[in-house]
Amino acid sequence: MWKAFQRYRALDSEARRLFRRAVILLPWVALSLRIRGFKKTNDALQTGSPSTSLPPQPGNLKVGEIVHKTSRMVIAAAHYGLVHPTCLVESLVLWHLLQRQGVPAALRIGVRKASDKFEAHAWVEFEGAALNQPEQQHRHYAAFDNGFSDLPGENQ
Repeated sequence: MWKAFQRYRALDSEARRLFRRAVILLPWVALSLRIRGFKKTNDALQTGSPSTSLPPQPGNLKVGEIVHKTSRMVIAAAHYGLVHPTCLVESLVLWHLLQRQGVPAALRIGVRKASDKFEAHAWVEFEGAALNQPEQQHRHYAAFDNGFSDLPGENQ
């Protein structure tokens, strides 16, 4: 525990802020999905997701740094936080935090049938690369064509 605290203290202020936000959002999103469902949780995250930062352009070093730092902090919050979130919860939080920073990431959901069981998996993509995947796990799932971050709000 002490080493984890020392690593946290060694982070820059922006990384610590992202980590704290993720630690708070992960249980909130998990609870919201259980109580309100995907659509209302997604709508709530989009309502609170104005792009507040730079207009990202593919290959922009600043955007790459934002994506890398945000992904690392969400993964760390999932590991050290109060809940051990599902891939959907972790992906929604990562997608939300990237959207708030003006990064055009996409929430992806895929399905597969393995051993007569239906399985689903969620991840976040930026410029065609999966961000919150330790390996190429998402390659084993057939992704839906449209990103779920593009769902229209209830008012549309």
